[in-house]
Amino acid sequence: MSYVLGLDLGTSSLKGLLVDKAGTVIGSASADYPLIHDQSGYSEQQPSEWLTACEKVIEQLSATINDFKTKLEGISFSGQMHGLVLLDEEGNVLRPSILWNDVRNSLECEQINSQFGDQILSITQNIAREGFTLPKVLWVQKNEPEIWDKVAKILLPKDYLRYWLTGNYHMDYSDAAGTLMLDVKHKKWSEAIQTEYHISENILPTLIESYGNTGKLTEDLKAKFGFEHDIQIFAGGADNAVAAVGSGILDHTTGMVSIGTSGVFLSYENDADVDYKGQLHLFNHADDAYYSMGVTLAAGHSLTWFKNTFATDKSFEELLANIDSIEPGSKGLLFAPYIVGERTPYTDGKIRGSFIGMDTTHTLDHFARAVLEGITFSLKDSQYLMETVANKKFERIISVGGGSKNNNWLQIQADIFNTPITTLIADEGPGMGAAMLAAVGLGWYDSLLACNKAFVAYGDTVYPNPDNVAQYADIYAEYQKVYAATKDISHNLIDLVNK
Repeated sequence: MSYVLGLDLGTSSLKGLLVDKAGTVIGSASADYPLIHDQSGYSEQQPSEWLTACEKVIEQLSATINDFKTKLEGISFSGQMHGLVLLDEEGNVLRPSILWNDVRNSLECEQINSQFGDQILSITQNIAREGFTLPKVLWVQKNEPEIWDKVAKILLPKDYLRYWLTGNYHMDYSDAAGTLMLDVKHKKWSEAIQTEYHISENILPTLIESYGNTGKLTEDLKAKFGFEHDIQIFAGGADNAVAAVGSGILDHTTGMVSIGTSGVFLSYENDADVDYKGQLHLFNHADDAYYSMGVTLAAGHSLTWFKNTFATDKSFEELLANIDSIEPGSKGLLFAPYIVGERTPYTDGKIRGSFIGMDTTHTLDHFARAVLEGITFSLKDSQYLMETVANKKFERIISVGGGSKNNNWLQIQADIFNTPITTLIADEGPGMGAAMLAAVGLGWYDSLLACNKAFVAYGDTVYPNPDNVAQYADIYAEYQKVYAATKDISHNLIDLVNK
């Protein structure tokens, strides 16, 4: 039986998932690489590290899967979004990649939003934020003009890895949407944005669908890795879009909540006409449609921070062992997870987290449950926007990541979202989605929906408890007041600290 390989190029590691035609996972491998934080707010990576990691992943799979070299047919990708990779005429990297979590370009974002913000929102369906690629381009233009003068091509991280594998320059629509340079509705690079910011069309790569064929593995790499036949390479997509594919988010009635270090609430959109006014991201999906997405910057990170600060002697399992004994609402204790600022629905880097309602009867268990509830309330903010602005009604939500590993937290999600929560039997996320894109690209299936039926298996469903739903509706109404009540205090305290 033939295989496809899904490569998930994340922020800290590259993961490879080998899958056969029936969607069975045959093997997996991973390789880590470092981040570069030379200054506060800077986050960079050497693109060469991704290539080394790819070699390691292929070598690991070759060593552990006997027929890997003879049965692999195709490779596709999931990639960390927004990272700026600059190449010269010969395809050499000009500087380390500026990553999605680099926040040095606040002034550039302010410039874009104040001078060209309405046009940017109209063209890209998004407002300028530090994570996006365009503000990074402007920062390089201003601060490293000698580098910018040499730029012949702009790529994103996974696109550079794919360029190394094929020798061809491409970018898929789902990742291009996160550059803030794509005309999202018309699926083309925006001439207006190029003109405004002096970006030549020649330095932007050819656009392609996520399951589109970008070429085959170069003869040099084919010989180096010992493959006996040609390996077809497919475009892949942005990590959230590909994770959505791997979770089966291919219709408008199903949402996805992903809780890792950050948190995402994601929904399928049939078209790009819905107007969230920039409060939610709206991007091209990996299946020729769109998706909306809200982000909680410190989701799982809030829980990790709480454990490391107040329960260093406990494992996560021990910390959460008794939360089912605590009533919904944690006896009047609210947690706002703004410990590193917030993205949705408030684009505010200076807001900070808080516990509100503490009294002497609250125990560690109350605080632990309040943290889970606060994270979930923050993600509900995105669901609330989708339901009120786009009139969505979710029939189920797929929960992936760390938030899907604890049954009590799954019940909290079902109750706060007031929607049945389903998990994946094999939570492979972006890697599985990338494998599915290769499978469709090879013609194994005629659509991602057909591939989903073979590749994605769902676990049990957790249903909302009506009594808890009613309690949480009242508590959420109070939670929605926290940002406005604490914004000025948070901003003033930060200003005093930095005075």
